Amino acid sequence: MTTQEKLEKIVKILDSKKAEDIQVIGITNLTIIADYFVIATGTSTTQVKSLADEVDFQLGELGVEARGIEGVRAASWIVLDYGDIVVHVFYRDTRAEYQLERLWADGDQVDISNLLIDGNGADK
Repeated sequence: MTTQEKLEKIVKILDSKKAEDIQVIGITNLTIIADYFVIATGTSTTQVKSLADEVDFQLGELGVEARGIEGVRAASWIVLDYGDIVVHVFYRDTRAEYQLERLWADGDQVDISNLLIDGNGADK
């Protein structure tokens, strides 16, 4: 599975499970950590865990295993590391506190509106 295919699958999974404010930031030119950050918000810690579990489950079904998963116990910020893509699923207040989008503002905002059910991208 290519990075682009994986990225599209992750965004579609999060969108189908009603994640809010999904954003993708290209960070290839900024760091060796990964090529992309996917950032999404859940409305409760239960939804945050459910979103992360669904990404992990569906990618696992495709033979793509996370290198690491952190934050499951607290479920206010869960990170799934797929090597080339790092998925950050936040509870709303936690996302506002850490503001990853601001920290990685030099990255490339990726237009994902064509991947979302309602086509509204980050304005969802």
